[in-house]
Amino acid sequence: MSQPANGANDIAPAPASTPRVWLVTGYRAGESHQILALAEALGWPYEHKRLSYRRGGVGLGLLRRVDLRGIDIAASSPLQPPWPDLVISAGMRNEPVVRWIRAQSGGRTRLVHIGRSWAPPRHFDLLITTPQYRVPPHPNILHNTTTLTRITASRLEREADRWRQHYARLPGPYLAVVLGGHSGPYTLGRRSARRAARRINALAAEMGASVLLTSSARTPAGALQTLERHLEVPFDLYRWRAGDAQNPYFGILALSEALVVSADSVSMLSEACATGKPVYMLDLDSWGFAMRPETTGLGDWRFAALAYSAIMRLGPARLSRDLRLVHQALLAQGRAVWLGERFERPPPPGDETAAVVQKLQRLMRR
Repeated sequence: MSQPANGANDIAPAPASTPRVWLVTGYRAGESHQILALAEALGWPYEHKRLSYRRGGVGLGLLRRVDLRGIDIAASSPLQPPWPDLVISAGMRNEPVVRWIRAQSGGRTRLVHIGRSWAPPRHFDLLITTPQYRVPPHPNILHNTTTLTRITASRLEREADRWRQHYARLPGPYLAVVLGGHSGPYTLGRRSARRAARRINALAAEMGASVLLTSSARTPAGALQTLERHLEVPFDLYRWRAGDAQNPYFGILALSEALVVSADSVSMLSEACATGKPVYMLDLDSWGFAMRPETTGLGDWRFAALAYSAIMRLGPARLSRDLRLVHQALLAQGRAVWLGERFERPPPPGDETAAVVQKLQRLMRR
């Protein structure tokens, strides 16, 4: 098959003696952030390979194909020699492409896949996964509690310096509130927002803190308005905008003494835990799979959430995610509590990226 004809690469300079790395960027933001986090932590040179997908191409991942028929070659980054030593990827649509890359290299290219795969694990050198995917044990699989993050002590220090003056008008200390949105069987609606506001007000009053509130790409406008209207403490709201270079998200994590994160997002929970600060999980409504026992009854709902609940209850496990497994792990490890509860002891350090880097370095030396 012919090679992609054009497309710009973002190349990070590094010594020529290090492995050649390609990042086959995910089509979901959380996966793309993990790919980049691992590449940055490795410190090796890398090239972004951005793919343009054809309609209907998703089926090729399900069929476990090894070809490029699922992508628009002309609109994608070039896939041509010299072939990489390592490919880091995520997502079902990328599986046929990365396996094709390894075939072109004569089997020399190592494949690292993040999340879960549709092809058997033996087709990858390393799969990095988290509990919500319910992936069975396998020698090629690394099971972590949290996702890979770009949180480091130096980055938090830089972001704190960058945003400290911006928030100086609010009295400290600060309590971060990070909102996600609808996810699977969970709904962030007005009922969830009112419940959240009551608990945030109580925690902020106990801390004597101002609230640094940020939404995300999935935050429903109605829920955000309800939460904003019911907050009774000083607060600042950042409304998420795509591609905004002035997004204060990392500054909010850096400046806050404690973090409230809606529990629909494993990536946001992971980033919060990586700071080493107290993390309070904000529960959302569900009509079938309550995040915490007391979140029951007829609350916020969506038809899509009911449909997802049916898939979780009746369908194969690989068709859904169970976020409760991540919540249970974080609670058991003392790395988070539910909003409204208290920490019995300071949370332990939460970033697992360094352990992944060490494992991958050993893999590449073999």
